[in-house]
Amino acid sequence: MTRGNQRDRDRERAQARTGNKGKSVKDDGLTPEQRRERDAKALQEKAAKKAAQAAAGGNNAGAGAGSKTKK
Repeated sequence: MTRGNQRDRDRERAQARTGNKGKSVKDDGLTPEQRRERDAKALQEKAAKKAAQAAAGGNNAGAGAGSKTKK
């Protein structure tokens, strides 16, 4: 094996650079069911806000994606 312990040293250096964060799961103190409910509520609020903006004459809804005309 020509690499010796280089792979292990590189792994240790990479871990030191990331501040020992590793692959930790975000611990927000919620169960998966609570997290789903929170996310669903946030999506409903976002959709309601977008619908209200469209109803108020917000013609710029989705203006960033594909609104340019080709010449």
